[in-house]
Amino acid sequence: MIMNILLLGSGGREHALAWKLAQSPLCEKLYIAPGNAGTSQYGTNVDMRVSGDFAEAEHFCRTNNIHLLFVGPEDPLVLGVYDYFQAAHATNPFAEGWLGVIGPSKFAAQLEGSKAFAKAFMERHNIPTASYREFTDETFEEGREYLLNHALPIVLKADGLAAGKGVIICNNHVEAFAEFDMMIHQHKFGDAGKKVVIEEFLNGIEVSVFVLTDGKNYCILPEAKDYKRIGEADTGLNTGGMGAVSPVPFADKEFMDKVEEQIIKPTINGISSENMSYKGFVFIGVIKVNNEPFVIEYNCRLGDPETEVVIPRLKNDLVELLIATAQERIHEVTIEQDPRFAVTMMAVSGGYPGDFIKGYDIEGLNQRLTADSFIFHAGTSVENDGIVTNGGRVLTVTSFGTSVDESVSRSKQILSQIRFKKMYYRNDIGYEFMITNYDE
Repeated sequence: MIMNILLLGSGGREHALAWKLAQSPLCEKLYIAPGNAGTSQYGTNVDMRVSGDFAEAEHFCRTNNIHLLFVGPEDPLVLGVYDYFQAAHATNPFAEGWLGVIGPSKFAAQLEGSKAFAKAFMERHNIPTASYREFTDETFEEGREYLLNHALPIVLKADGLAAGKGVIICNNHVEAFAEFDMMIHQHKFGDAGKKVVIEEFLNGIEVSVFVLTDGKNYCILPEAKDYKRIGEADTGLNTGGMGAVSPVPFADKEFMDKVEEQIIKPTINGISSENMSYKGFVFIGVIKVNNEPFVIEYNCRLGDPETEVVIPRLKNDLVELLIATAQERIHEVTIEQDPRFAVTMMAVSGGYPGDFIKGYDIEGLNQRLTADSFIFHAGTSVENDGIVTNGGRVLTVTSFGTSVDESVSRSKQILSQIRFKKMYYRNDIGYEFMITNYDE
């Protein structure tokens, strides 16, 4: 089936997805809304809001004979884009061959949109995770007492979406009290912090696991490890992600078999048994503690910047995978992976994740790349026939290699030729997997 696809989003994830979708002979026309300066290389950017009122997206799909709506970021999913299009199609069908929305329903998207919902889901289905309690303004004093008697460190999570910044790890009770008060009473994370989940701190190493499900069946994509902290050696403030590595050396077959049996299978069975409408990606944040896997969080879409290493390593035709998902036959697919390492390194604007300035000219984007390296735009736009910065995370460079060291070296070489004012990137992505360290 040859189809027209509308991809929602504007980040590095969407550039990588557009790059992959455009390779498929099954994709006739690709539109990206709103896209960025990089996505326009592979399809047509559409100036459109992707959250809130979905009437504009519906009108576009009808006018342009769209067969599949692929949702990149979490906001539209949590706000109910799947439900909106289901109802619209039932009332007035879309194009012949319409396959629907890749993503979960509003109810199922609570797995990402509400930490409390996700923790309760894990409890119901015996999925290993940290012990927790949830508190609101009404139970504030009870929460203070709980904090006082909780072992250190303590993890506080805003229940709702907080742009990847709603998780605080506190090393003393004074700090924990202060953060708890700022979330509940001073609205540090807005409505996202009206409810706070307080949970046990798990000491281990993290891996991002990606599953594509049709609501009953699933396939497992390449895993990745991302780096959230702004500073080298994992210091400083949390960001939306400064880089990623795939495959992850410590996630060997024995460990990933545990992840599948103890986490993935009960997650998909739970989605199915609770009759959740879910045709899309499940991102499972897993932590390895004494060789055992525990779930840190669920996301209802692909991660960023993990997508920039996972999608290049995926050998399958992505459009074929999405069709199989829409038609509830994803279990018929065999995932093929590039065996090489892929490392992506994110270049950000000075001041990020705090205040930063947009509109700086970007140089070095036209350098000649080998087949083993890619530049994916994140926060970029076109201005006066040039490309300028348009966000905190500006672009990411992904490179293949036979080792993490080789992949990092190639990405650094490309980044060294890219320039914009106050540009910054971490030099140490993948540091714990470098040969010099990993063999020790």
